[in-house]
Amino acid sequence: MKKAVFTLNLLFVGALSLLAQNHFPSQMWYKGNIYGTDGQTYAGLVKYDLENNLVQLQTETISTFTASNVSHFEIHNETNDGLRSFYSLSYKLNGDSETPVFFEVLTEGSEITLLCREYIETNYRNTGTKGVIGMNPSNESKIITGYRLTFDYYFFKGNEIQWYSLNKKDLIAFFPGYEDEIDLYMKKNRLDHDKRGDLLRIAAHYNELHN
Repeated sequence: MKKAVFTLNLLFVGALSLLAQNHFPSQMWYKGNIYGTDGQTYAGLVKYDLENNLVQLQTETISTFTASNVSHFEIHNETNDGLRSFYSLSYKLNGDSETPVFFEVLTEGSEITLLCREYIETNYRNTGTKGVIGMNPSNESKIITGYRLTFDYYFFKGNEIQWYSLNKKDLIAFFPGYEDEIDLYMKKNRLDHDKRGDLLRIAAHYNELHN
């Protein structure tokens, strides 16, 4: 029994160490600005939480804002993304009613705008009882093996936010009248239908075709 408890403690400590080693964008502070719905601009260090639609501002103290009282905010990423902008938009994220939700704007155009929401995905590995006669596979234990940054993508078109399934057929359907041009552009530039940077280029090219 003691050995089992010791093993579980090691797994728990290992999971915490793994989490501590990861520095995801939402866990960091950035120089930035928050623009309130009251017309006020707040400058300082900014940290965001898209899962709960919150953004924090650190000056002498830490203030917390919700998507309901912020029109948008921006952060200065000193690594490789430059200025990142997030807008509060009405969307049915959970349930049937629309609520203010934060979306990051990846590329904006006259015809289509590419948005995204990031989250930290937990990866598990099943252990133990699977395949053992008389045992219920649903009672397997799970071990956390890692965390990774994952994105949900959306297209804003015709005053409507539409979730993108990461299926290439669904992607092409967002560009009516230009399906062949977009497909050719993707093939010539070896662009994937499910990668952040490639989706940004595809949406920008579609806007260029309209101009």
